[in-house]
Amino acid sequence: MTNHNNQKKIALINDISGFGRCSVAVQQPVISMLKVQCCPIPTAIFSNHTGFKNFYNLDFTKHMESYIAMWKELDLRFNGICTGFLGSAKQIKIVSDFITDFKSGNTLVIVDPVMGDYGKPYPTYTREMCEHMSKLVEHADIVTPNLTEACILAKLPYKDHWTKKELLKLAEAVSALGPEKVVITGIPQKTFVCNYCYEKGLEPKILKTHRVGTSRSGTGDIFTAIIAADAVNGVDFQTSVKKASLFVKKCIMRSIELEIPLTDGVAFEEILYKLK
Repeated sequence: MTNHNNQKKIALINDISGFGRCSVAVQQPVISMLKVQCCPIPTAIFSNHTGFKNFYNLDFTKHMESYIAMWKELDLRFNGICTGFLGSAKQIKIVSDFITDFKSGNTLVIVDPVMGDYGKPYPTYTREMCEHMSKLVEHADIVTPNLTEACILAKLPYKDHWTKKELLKLAEAVSALGPEKVVITGIPQKTFVCNYCYEKGLEPKILKTHRVGTSRSGTGDIFTAIIAADAVNGVDFQTSVKKASLFVKKCIMRSIELEIPLTDGVAFEEILYKLK
């Protein structure tokens, strides 16, 4: 029988946007650059991402289970499972079942709980949807929420300014759901953007980078892709978070130099060769 499992693989569950550089379009090349095979499961197909005024969208939900069934038939096995934006309770249930079916003793689950930003859930994320996402996080080994999403998961009120003690409490509350490792991203601190790294049993660490430019699509996807591939490759968690933060910063800086519109994401292709 043909063995399809001789190379490290990550199952990537996210949407596909043809233009705008986000989700699978940025994560697949990043994961590949880090010498891990990337196997996407689309949740939706967009002509261009939703940050544009108009877009075409094909919901892939009704196809996902049949798609996954073929992978079972091929006896595919994964070193990592990485999830991104999920648009419905049905999709979250499908992903939860996928993790149950495909997670083995050496499979790492990385969940990016894409639910909101700037202190508010996205319009599609009702309280019920947030509860479903919390259940999905229970399966995770690593979770990469931004500050808003961490507050939603921890059921704590959002605010802009946090002490180290408060961040520890927030990270511990997220970790208590299941994941051993938590990185809370995008914490504003004067001229810096901070990521709070938490691992059970270790001293937490705040990693700072100087803020450059403004928010762009796809940067969170790139960040999580690096964390996922590095985890599969056995890279130390704090080292990986620092690496991901610096790479995203360089992507933004290069995009500013090239005068790339904000909607068009980051010109990561220009510096992808530097990612090792």
